[in-house]
Amino acid sequence: MTVVPVVDEGLGNSSYLVDLGDGRALVVDAGLDLRAVGAAAERRRLTVAFAADTHLHADFLSGARQFAVSDGAEVLASAAGRRTFGHRGLRDGDEVDLGGLRLRALGTPGHTDEHLSFLLLDGERPVGVFTGGSLIVGAAARTDLVSPDRTEALARAQYASLRRLVELPDDVAVWPTHGAGSFCSAPPGADRVSTIGRERATNPLLQVDGEDEFVAALLGSLGSFPPYFLRLAERNRRGPLLDRTPALQPLAIGKVRALLAEGAELVDVRPMRDFATGHVPGALSIPLRPGFATWLGWLAPDDRPLIVVRGTDQDADEIAWQAAKIGCRPAGEVGIDQWDGPLTRTRLVAAHQVDGAVLDVRQESEFAAGHLPGAQHVELGAVPQRADEVRSEPLVVMCGHGERAMSAASVLERAGHRDLAVLTGGADDWAAATGRELVT
Repeated sequence: MTVVPVVDEGLGNSSYLVDLGDGRALVVDAGLDLRAVGAAAERRRLTVAFAADTHLHADFLSGARQFAVSDGAEVLASAAGRRTFGHRGLRDGDEVDLGGLRLRALGTPGHTDEHLSFLLLDGERPVGVFTGGSLIVGAAARTDLVSPDRTEALARAQYASLRRLVELPDDVAVWPTHGAGSFCSAPPGADRVSTIGRERATNPLLQVDGEDEFVAALLGSLGSFPPYFLRLAERNRRGPLLDRTPALQPLAIGKVRALLAEGAELVDVRPMRDFATGHVPGALSIPLRPGFATWLGWLAPDDRPLIVVRGTDQDADEIAWQAAKIGCRPAGEVGIDQWDGPLTRTRLVAAHQVDGAVLDVRQESEFAAGHLPGAQHVELGAVPQRADEVRSEPLVVMCGHGERAMSAASVLERAGHRDLAVLTGGADDWAAATGRELVT
């Protein structure tokens, strides 16, 4: 038996391909972008016979139903999820014969109400457990994605679920879905996989004294999350399918202008330095990088057509797939060289050139860990709603490396802010360049 983690670095998640030893495979928590897990199966000459989902995902569209259509896989999921497409609904204690191996459903609510973990058994020996958004490496996934009035109750359910899981033997592998980089919660830099024994000994949430302390610690660690998280669970309940391979369609400049007149949004995915050199006024900067899909879903409107501006050296198919996995389908693309109107520039500054007011758009935990003295703080995800709170004076916008700062600057520019500059580094670069200390 071989278990192959397939990591989506951008979303911070892992899916798993399990070689069942007879030419068939089980896939757990695959996203709609099946290219990587499909390639892993093809290299091993495996046919996906089972596609299991631990819960109704909020941060990506599930590929389980797509595997059912393309490979004839049987979808395994919680009966309590009330999915509207064909699947085998499982409840706590139900088992699935995988042909030698068995998969046992464990009810582990908390991250969601209907959450299941899947214990993989070889005979009577537990080999590993796919924990989805329950027990993750060094933490537990967030419980505030269902509704505000359910957050504490789900946190208490999460406590019970973790306590149940750590009753498994020490050597049982822990294969979580959510990992470092996921806004479903995970400590930065954490390993992707673990064991029950390691988590029992080192997971901070398993060291607290009782349920109330657990709830306080878990809820105190929750940061912000993209608004599209509140939409995708329902789409996954209905079972997303691809009607065609995602692609960007080239648009003539006349069509672009017509769409813009009707309210379409320009999303410029070029590197921040290219955007700074010249961009269409009002365009939203979201550089193509591992976290592109998250920020696209966070910042771009979901009720208007999106038009992509990309560089000639950027992969159009990759952009389309990144958008598709969070349920976004751009109306098309246009090259910056096609634009027949004026362009706007954004000034870039190095760490030693920072002078005057500073806006820091990193996450709350990053800002608290160390920021420039006097810096105003507004998380990037909140900038569109709080642009009127941002200082109207000449301003340097900063994050960790510049990409998020450029996104924020593009939002502020559209809101009427002028004399903006973007720091090409981060807080540590400023401290090193100036010899001054950061505020914590």
